Amino acid sequence: MVDDAQRAGGGDGKADRQHCDPLVPSSPANARDERLFIGAMSGTSADGVDAALVAVGGFGRIDSAAPPNYTCRLLRHVHVPYDDWLRNAVCTMRQNGGSDLRTLARVTRDASLCYAKAVHELVAAEGLASVEISAIAAHGQTIFHAPPCTMQLLDPSLLAAETECSVVSDFRRADCAAGGQGAPLVPFADYILFRDPVKSRVLLNIGGIANVTYLPPGGGPANVIAFDTGPGNCVSDHLMRLYDPQGPGFDRNGEIAKNGQAIYPLMSLMLSDPYFQASPPKSTDGPAMIQLFAKAYETIGRNFPFENLMRTACLLSATTIADAIRRFWPFPDELIVSGGGTKNATLMCLLKQPLGDMPVRTSDELGVPSDAKEAMAFALLGAATIDCVPGNIPTATGAKKAVVLGSVTPKP
Repeated sequence: MVDDAQRAGGGDGKADRQHCDPLVPSSPANARDERLFIGAMSGTSADGVDAALVAVGGFGRIDSAAPPNYTCRLLRHVHVPYDDWLRNAVCTMRQNGGSDLRTLARVTRDASLCYAKAVHELVAAEGLASVEISAIAAHGQTIFHAPPCTMQLLDPSLLAAETECSVVSDFRRADCAAGGQGAPLVPFADYILFRDPVKSRVLLNIGGIANVTYLPPGGGPANVIAFDTGPGNCVSDHLMRLYDPQGPGFDRNGEIAKNGQAIYPLMSLMLSDPYFQASPPKSTDGPAMIQLFAKAYETIGRNFPFENLMRTACLLSATTIADAIRRFWPFPDELIVSGGGTKNATLMCLLKQPLGDMPVRTSDELGVPSDAKEAMAFALLGAATIDCVPGNIPTATGAKKAVVLGSVTPKP
């Protein structure tokens, strides 16, 4: 992670937060005292909840004159998997574009209880009391994202009741209301954790969807560019669920894709979609990319070996990521990768090939575990909400202005 000198910037933020009356206590008198936040995230792969207990220090405001001076120390990370019913229900709901109301309500409740379980594991492992947690920042389970419409399932009142903590949730809608895409939101944390005074960096997260954040050397938040490049693991995971419904739902280490051959006519059809040529800001969702793949496959009208489809899915992700890095900013000094895609050796190999000698590192090498990064990001966003600090970056989301994100549910 960056050192204190790189985190410096901004005052104590008192003038900035006078207009806001948070529902929970604001930052302490000494704005650099650390507070404990729990960030919790469930991705589009629907594999479960990642939760991170972090100590957040500092206070800041997202603007070019006073960049945020938050610091973030990871204390513990846990992953709580969804049970089979919940995982299958989420995947089916997302793929079909809907569900009956009873299933929708049950998914919301079960996902919320899984979030609560993750919080309980963190608190118990650290021997903490709920009163020591400033807030839980919970993203919820995305089931639909097509800006300006977005939907994340979570019952914050249930989560607050189960954990006896305040909950910050529903992070994306405020940005959408301000004319933005509601995504990506992780650039707030990317800027805080990874900016460098002399190096230009691209932060790449490979989840269901792949997204990138460009941090120019010594730049402020107004210089950050971020967007979704296209599919990360979503197409590959979808194919695995079709091939082996009772299996893990992913290609472990990319072993199946490793033995396949790319289907270039299928690649060409996919890459002709306008999304990949559009300039940022832009965002997409897993079902849209899966449907694009299925439509291209139907157009070709041929059957292919399964391993070839898997290889093509990996190459599609790697190609669209690399193309985005080449097209939209000067070639960066280094690429820092996080997310589940880092565990797919075939995907990582295909990604590195077109980037030449550009250093490719994982976020783990800079002190931010790949599996915990998004949860840490939402902990920082939760701290910003509690402090009444805008958490979106308009150059990343396309919003008309920076806005405070999320809704606060006080602890019972």
